[in-house]
Amino acid sequence: MAAVNITISATTALSALLGVGVGVGLLLVIIGWRGVNVNRRSGLFRRGQTRRAQAAPRDQRQALRIGLAIAVGVLTGVATGWVVGAVLAGLAVWALPRVLGRDPEHARRVARIEAIATWTEMLRDTLSAAAGLEQAILATAPLAPPAIRGEITDLAVRIENGDRLAPSLRHLADQLADPTGDLVIAALVLAAEQQARQLGDLLGSLAHTAREQASMRMRVEAGRARTRTSVRVIVGTTLCFAVAVVLLNRPYLSAYDSATGQIVLLGIGILFGLGFAWLVRVARVAEPERFLSLAADSEDQPALVAERQV
Repeated sequence: MAAVNITISATTALSALLGVGVGVGLLLVIIGWRGVNVNRRSGLFRRGQTRRAQAAPRDQRQALRIGLAIAVGVLTGVATGWVVGAVLAGLAVWALPRVLGRDPEHARRVARIEAIATWTEMLRDTLSAAAGLEQAILATAPLAPPAIRGEITDLAVRIENGDRLAPSLRHLADQLADPTGDLVIAALVLAAEQQARQLGDLLGSLAHTAREQASMRMRVEAGRARTRTSVRVIVGTTLCFAVAVVLLNRPYLSAYDSATGQIVLLGIGILFGLGFAWLVRVARVAEPERFLSLAADSEDQPALVAERQV
């Protein structure tokens, strides 16, 4: 009997190692495929190279999550013999860090809004020194906050190359893709096309609005952090209990070995998934619609919005 148990344990351990090996192998294949795609296009544009370099860590993190999800799914399937359990474990490894961990997209948006506010104040202060709008943009481009420095530098390059200011600003709005940035750029388009009065006061008001928007998002994130802590405790306790039962008292879960048990397990996984989806939906900040883009043919929109801000 002891020999049989040792044989089963060795087989399980070998299967687990093979599952981890499959996950690591797929991870290496994905990373290599990403690298080949980047290298093939690396000679197109310097700006594209910079963006791909910034996106490379994100792609590597996604590849790592995919590899870990596959490895954990295979390991769970081998240890339990549950197909549904393997799928749910893989999906949990893929989704839970994104649901319960920090939100990098939120941090990026807050940093971008604050950067827009800072650059707007820089423009306001430079314009107060009797500089023209184009000169103010060129002067502030090297000093722009890192979160938007690439986009502002691209705007300055367009101006230096002789492009018209208003279309260049609209292109900047598309690059920033932020409703708060649309408000600021609408005021700049108005100044470029219609010589708006009191542009400095308007920019100061818009910078204040942007900082209030960033503060609001930080307060929302603080509330989300408390909710995430509670959910982490619940999920962590549940997962630790499930793993302990699988490892220490496998017969207790024998009811899930049948087809009916797998259906019940699938229902439990769906309920957990719906709960996490609801959590993400409740915590999401509603984004206002953008109104300024290259596709907008009407030039009354920026003027109207800027006049409302005054």
